[in-house]
Amino acid sequence: MSLRHYLRRPPAVGAAEAVRLVAEGALVVDVRRDFEWNRVRIPGAVHVPLEVLPERCPELPEDRLLITFCTGGIRSAGAANLLVEYGFEAVNMSRGLVDWRAAGGPLTTG
Repeated sequence: MSLRHYLRRPPAVGAAEAVRLVAEGALVVDVRRDFEWNRVRIPGAVHVPLEVLPERCPELPEDRLLITFCTGGIRSAGAANLLVEYGFEAVNMSRGLVDWRAAGGPLTTG
């Protein structure tokens, strides 16, 4: 990924809005590293580490809103910008795992 993906503010939603959007059919794209994913994850999320996101974009659905997710919201911000640039409808869940948990979002341990 290019530095330019981190220089723009991506479309973003808070965790409470993300929980609602997932209930309505949005897909969470978890861009964290393997060890983070193995510890705890959002049920139903797809795991596409940021490092391989450009190559794995063809695996993502084009007919659903994608919500990018990481621990704190920085990596996922770059991921959301990349996905938007590739033509997906995507938003970043700002503040990541901590806010998801605080908003009552479900988690699964690995």
